[in-house]
Amino acid sequence: MNSTIALLHDRLSAALVAAFGDELAGTDPVLVPASNPKFGDFQANVAMSLAKRLGKAPRAIAEEILQHLDVADLCDPPEVAGPGFINLRLKTEYLEAQLQTMNQSDRLGVEPTKHPKRAIVDFSSPNIAKEMHVGHLRSTIIGDSIARILEFLGHDVLRLNHVGDWGTQFGMLILHLREAYPDALTTANALALGDLTTFYKQAKQRFDEDEAFREKSRLEVVELQSGNPETLSAWNLLCEQSRLAFQEIYELLDICITERGESFYNPLLAGVVEDLEKLGLLVEDQGAKVVFLEGFTNKEGNPLPLIIQKTDGGYNYATTDLAAIRYRTQQDHADRIIYVTDAGQANHFAQVFQVAGRAGWIPEGVELVHVPFGVVQGEDGKKFKTRSGETIRLRDLLDEAIARSRADIEARLTEEGRTESEEFKAHLAKTVGIGAVKYADLSQNRTSNYIFSYDKMLALQGNTAPYMLYAYVRVQGISRKGDIDFSNLGDRTISLQDEMDLTLAKALLQFDTVLTAVEADLYPNRLCQYLFELSQTFNQFYDRCPVLQAEEPLRTSRLILCDLTARTLKQGLSLLGIPVVERM
Repeated sequence: MNSTIALLHDRLSAALVAAFGDELAGTDPVLVPASNPKFGDFQANVAMSLAKRLGKAPRAIAEEILQHLDVADLCDPPEVAGPGFINLRLKTEYLEAQLQTMNQSDRLGVEPTKHPKRAIVDFSSPNIAKEMHVGHLRSTIIGDSIARILEFLGHDVLRLNHVGDWGTQFGMLILHLREAYPDALTTANALALGDLTTFYKQAKQRFDEDEAFREKSRLEVVELQSGNPETLSAWNLLCEQSRLAFQEIYELLDICITERGESFYNPLLAGVVEDLEKLGLLVEDQGAKVVFLEGFTNKEGNPLPLIIQKTDGGYNYATTDLAAIRYRTQQDHADRIIYVTDAGQANHFAQVFQVAGRAGWIPEGVELVHVPFGVVQGEDGKKFKTRSGETIRLRDLLDEAIARSRADIEARLTEEGRTESEEFKAHLAKTVGIGAVKYADLSQNRTSNYIFSYDKMLALQGNTAPYMLYAYVRVQGISRKGDIDFSNLGDRTISLQDEMDLTLAKALLQFDTVLTAVEADLYPNRLCQYLFELSQTFNQFYDRCPVLQAEEPLRTSRLILCDLTARTLKQGLSLLGIPVVERM
C-alpha cells in the first residue's frame, strides 16, 4: 500500500515542474495535514514560498499548480483558499480501497523499505560489577523501541550492548576479590550481584583510602591487560555474575541485545593511536596524545584537546569509541550507527564523530547519530533516588510497578465481583506493570526530563499503556459478544457512511506515515501520540456508532474498522515492546 502523503507529494512535485519548468524539480510542496477538517485532509503551502522567486502572487501560483495537478483518483477537486493554500480532501472510495488493502495485509499495508540499511543500535550499556539502575531505564527502553521499528520497516539491525567491562576500575575489583572473597575464585556462584554492589563500594573505599591497595590495584590492571590467566579468570567471574543479573532484567523487559563490551575493542586501541599519528592528527600535549578539536574551545578560548592516549599510556572512552566506529563501519558494514545515551554525553559524541570524520573512518553515506535523552525525575522534580539518596535499582522499580498493577487488578476484580485465576492475574499484572513503565518513558519527547509517577502511568485514562490496552480489549469484547471471527472478514466490502467512520478510517491510514517519521528522526513518542489519538478516535466511534446493532453491509464494515483498530494498536504497541492482553 502506497503512503497517501507520499503519493500526494509526488503528484504535487510533478505539477510544479509541469507548471513552472525543471528549475523547480525537487522543490518541497510543503504538504501538511490540514489544520482544520473543514478545509480537507491535507494542505499544500508551497505557493507562498515561491512568490518572491516567481514574481507572482501566491494565489495565482496555486491556481497554476492546480491546472497541472492530477489527483482525481485520490481526491475531490482541490481548492485554493486564502492567500494560496491548496486544500485536498481524500475521496471516500479511495479511503475504502486503501482500507481494503490494509485489511488484507499481515503488515497493515506497511511496505518494507525499498532501500534497507545495515543499522547498529548501541543502547543500554550498564557497567560490570554494578547493578542496573533507573539511569539505564531510558537507554534500554528507547533503544529497543528504535530497533523494533527499524526491523519492522525492513532494515538489518544489530543491537549492541556496549557494557563497561574493561578499564582501571577492574584492578581494584580483582584485587578486592582476591583478598576479601578468595572462595569466589574457586567456587561457582559464590557471589550474587547483590553482594557485588556492596563489593564494589568496599573496593572503591579501599582504593580511595589505602595507598598500598591503590598501588597493587594498578599492578592488577597491568596483569589484566597483559593477559595473566589468574587475573583474567577473576575478571571473567565478575563479568559472568553481572551478566546473569542483567539478563534477568532483559528477560523481564523482553529485550534482545548482543553484548560487545569495551574489552572487545581493547586489542584495536593501539591501532587507533598509530593511524591518527600517521594521518598527522595526533599531537603531544602535556605528555598526553591528543587531537585538537575544531569548534570546541577551553575557558581560555584555545582549541580543546580530545585525549586519545593518557600520559601513563592508558586509553579512555574516546579511544574505545573511535575503535568501535572503525570496526562498525569496516567490519560490520553499518550504514547507520545510532547511540542511545543521556544528553550529557552529547559533546563527547560530537567530538568523537568529528575526529572519526577527519580521520576518514566514516565512509560516504554512513550516518552516525547520537540519540540523547533527559533524566528520570521523582515527583519532587529532582533526580529519581531512594529516600536515603541512593540510585534506585532497576529491578526494584520494575517489581514495584508489577506489584502496584496487581493491587489495582485485585481492587477492580473485588469491586466488580469477578473471580479470576492466579495465572490470569499474574500475567495481567506483569503485562500492564511493565508496559506502563515502558509507555510512560516512550510517550515523552526523549530529549526532555520526565517525572516518574506510578499513579499516572497506571491510570486507565490519559496517554497511558492501560488506556491503550483497554481500547484493544474493547474490540476483543465485541468479538466475544457478537461471536465474531474477525479473520473471516478479510474479503468483505468496506463502506464508510458516517462522519465517524471516515474519521476513524483516516486515523488508521496514518500508521505507515508515522512509522516513516520515526524511522527518520528516531522519536518513538510520535508513535505513542499516534496510538493515543487512534484510541481516542476509536472510543468516540464506539460510543457514537452502532456496530453489532447496525444493519448490513454497515455492520460488517464497522466490524472491520474495529478489527483494524485492534490490529494497529497491537502492532504499534509491539513496536514499543508492549504486548497486548485479550481481557482486563
